[in-house]
Amino acid sequence: MDLSLLQKKLDGLQQKPTTGSGKTDYTTIYWKPSIGKQQIRIVPSTYNASNPFTELGIYYGITNKVMISPANFGEKDPIALFASKLREEYSKENYVLAKKLDAKNRIFVPVIVRGEEDKGVRLWQFGKLVYEELLALAVDDEIGDYTDIVSGRDLTVETVGPESTGTAYNKSSVRVRLKTSPLSDDASKVEIWSKEQPNPKELFKRYTFDEMKSALEKWLVPEDAGNEDMPEVSTPSTPASNFSLDTTKVKQNKVDEFDSLFDNKTDDLPF
Repeated sequence: MDLSLLQKKLDGLQQKPTTGSGKTDYTTIYWKPSIGKQQIRIVPSTYNASNPFTELGIYYGITNKVMISPANFGEKDPIALFASKLREEYSKENYVLAKKLDAKNRIFVPVIVRGEEDKGVRLWQFGKLVYEELLALAVDDEIGDYTDIVSGRDLTVETVGPESTGTAYNKSSVRVRLKTSPLSDDASKVEIWSKEQPNPKELFKRYTFDEMKSALEKWLVPEDAGNEDMPEVSTPSTPASNFSLDTTKVKQNKVDEFDSLFDNKTDDLPF
């Protein structure tokens, strides 16, 4: 047993948040690539041995907080239901707004960052482009399971900044190392990294159906918007069966507002 490693883990669990009173230091949970090249190892997930990737539908911009879709847990999602109604009552404005209301698909994978092994397993969050790269590497017969703890492969993540992307965001690409290697030569570290991992599904506050419906209503009809052209809202007594929002009076400026929220987003969205 490596007592020094266990001491570091204990110190990490006991340390107080460093980002302010009552706030979580997310750098201990998430890893975000910095500009340049970094070497990482994707670790098999302790929550799903067959697939290290966790896909989650997440809403940005409806409130000042990130909201995870209840659909991730097999529950009804009022925002998705409203978007579905918009599509049923087809008009160009409704269709565009419905598309903007769709949850963003974000992918999370547990990683060890080489040179920062003392920080333990953290989650790397990314979008479709990086996900496709990683999946393509996994199904390549000449590469195989790069997460294998004995004969897997490290990955090189190369990140460029806005001056190269032409947007306000960084962009990352990945390539696999040719040489296979163990996750670590220290069996105790491998055991800890295999068991002690943040669970992506437990890191977000789960809002109730009514809370999410209320957030959507407030976004559609801000309190300072007055009564003119307001959508009519019917509050359900039993949300699962009587959910209703009038989709016929959605304001066009909401489409433009959502455009500004999601335009130019890349795989390195700020969390």
